[in-house]
Amino acid sequence: MLKAKGVGNDELARIDGKLAQVVRISGDEVTLQVFEGTGGIPTNAEVTFLGKAPTLKVSEQLAGRFFNAYGEPIDGGPAIEGKEVEIGGPSVNPVRRKQPSELIATGIAGIDLNNTLVSGQKIPFFADPDQPFNEVMAMVAMRAKADKIILGGMGMTNDDYYFFRNTFSNAGALDRIISFINTTENPAVERLLVPDMALAAAEYFAVEKHETVLVLLTDMTSYADSLSIVSNRMDQIPSKDSMPGSLYSDLAKIYEKAVQFPESVGGGSITIIAVTTLSGGDITHAVPDNTGYITEGQLYLRRDSDVGKVIIDPFRSLSRLKQLVAGKKTRADHSQVMNAAIRLYADAANAKTKQENGFDLTDYDIRCLNFAKDYATQLLAIDVNLDIEEMLDVAWGLFRKYFKLEEVNIKKEFTDIYWK
Repeated sequence: MLKAKGVGNDELARIDGKLAQVVRISGDEVTLQVFEGTGGIPTNAEVTFLGKAPTLKVSEQLAGRFFNAYGEPIDGGPAIEGKEVEIGGPSVNPVRRKQPSELIATGIAGIDLNNTLVSGQKIPFFADPDQPFNEVMAMVAMRAKADKIILGGMGMTNDDYYFFRNTFSNAGALDRIISFINTTENPAVERLLVPDMALAAAEYFAVEKHETVLVLLTDMTSYADSLSIVSNRMDQIPSKDSMPGSLYSDLAKIYEKAVQFPESVGGGSITIIAVTTLSGGDITHAVPDNTGYITEGQLYLRRDSDVGKVIIDPFRSLSRLKQLVAGKKTRADHSQVMNAAIRLYADAANAKTKQENGFDLTDYDIRCLNFAKDYATQLLAIDVNLDIEEMLDVAWGLFRKYFKLEEVNIKKEFTDIYWK
């Protein structure tokens, strides 16, 4: 803390060679957050205010590159030349938005078939820390039908960082992927810059270049933990689960950057998928709890013990916008197939409960259990890579294999076409 005049909120400063940012102004008393920590800074250190908030240089040169939380290259490549823009600006005026209506296909059936993504949507992955959520994000990055993929990594291990880097490079997908990475070796508070850096790049390509942009943020729990560190150091009274009282607003200013622009201004879009890791599977923790109020659904990862694979749970996952594209931008039978498959999967869950409690199973129960194993293996597992028509055809094949026509309860107009 120090006394200074003419200083702006979020303005950058240098203290004894270390970068800092203004986080609070009260009269002429200014509080600075030093990103690298205050260790070793003398009490008489000179403070130089830089007269600007954190910025990112944006241009086509961003594509295929890896950057740190300050937007500086960490891949050994040259510095970026381009227009310098401030990060962390306001979200798009709702009047300028269009209702999301375009399909974002990922190739993952648990998403595309049951919880279809729509351009301009914001949705989190809820996952336990030991689940392979980074592998799922890498799959989405390589398979998603988008012009640009922007990865914001927070609190990653070096193994995670090199996993993403090697995966993107080996797949030949670097030309459309931009990555901002903060690892566990970097100061924790630097994570607070990563989402804004990623979204500043996304806004450039969506607004200036009218492209479809998918932003992947992992892990937002690490981001929230950094917020908590800063809040506690500023002696703010913590709210639920030691999180700052501003948590909802802090998360919302990130997620509300998701937008679908109308064709009249170019038609670009920003879609956000973010990982929120759960502590002990606790979905009532402040981070997932607040996230659920802001976002339009959630994707829930769990390991299916019957097939030994990680799946996207059809019961706990939800895309609140899927009805805008399912059966409209996809094949007409999409919604009917999705609903029938989940209903039969639910019947299998009931049959499993009966089995575990020692009740006799009917022939229908046994068929449901067998269907559930194939459904989880061939469609719900995260390692399945199909386009949506192939997913629908696989589901029809499973219906025919295990059930009678009247048991699937699908409209005749579709069974006439696809049952045979």
